[in-house]
Amino acid sequence: MLHNKMNQAGDKKFILRLSKYKRVLQQFKALGMERVFSNNLGDAIDVTPTTVRKDFAELNIPGSKRGGYVIDEVLKRVNELLEQDKPKKLIVVGCGKIGTALLMYKGFEQDGLMAVAGFDIDPKKIDPNATIPIFPLEELKTFVKKNNIKVGIISVPAESASRVLDLMIEAGIRGVLNFAPVELKYTKRFIAKNDHTAGCIIHNMHISPELINLFFLVKKQEE
Repeated sequence: MLHNKMNQAGDKKFILRLSKYKRVLQQFKALGMERVFSNNLGDAIDVTPTTVRKDFAELNIPGSKRGGYVIDEVLKRVNELLEQDKPKKLIVVGCGKIGTALLMYKGFEQDGLMAVAGFDIDPKKIDPNATIPIFPLEELKTFVKKNNIKVGIISVPAESASRVLDLMIEAGIRGVLNFAPVELKYTKRFIAKNDHTAGCIIHNMHISPELINLFFLVKKQEE
């Protein structure tokens, strides 16, 4: 039922809002709050109270404009939808400064995410015995298939990103977060002909354009 609701409700923006709701609700709960109102949540994540109520109605979360919502109940429903009770394993390809920071990022844990391995071509970075092991890139396919990994992060130089993406898709990765400074797109050439449901969703992280936009907005605000 919840998965159907997710499909009906939409899209990336909806799922991102759910993740934001969860973080804010956890903070409110830590402060000793038991109930929360749509205007509280709306202010916290910068959406309208109407949007909050609509999202919760889509998920059949009980509550009202006057009585608010029980925080524990909302967290339970959101966790069910996002399957937060099940660890989501991911790998990182490219273990330079950004890749290593992602591997060691503690914030993943509270969202049910688990970086289980890194991969690199530099022998100096290979360390299979580390807390989060780093393996040679040629072991990527075997590791992904053996551990049923579906999502990976790319953190390599621009000139290597396309080839790394091909290797990940060929290995069975179906979702990629791309930190390389180049736009990557999905191609179907590695998908088995009889597998009509497979594909690869790619989210490109454009850090520099976002910063440029931020500088522009700051300048406009000062003017």
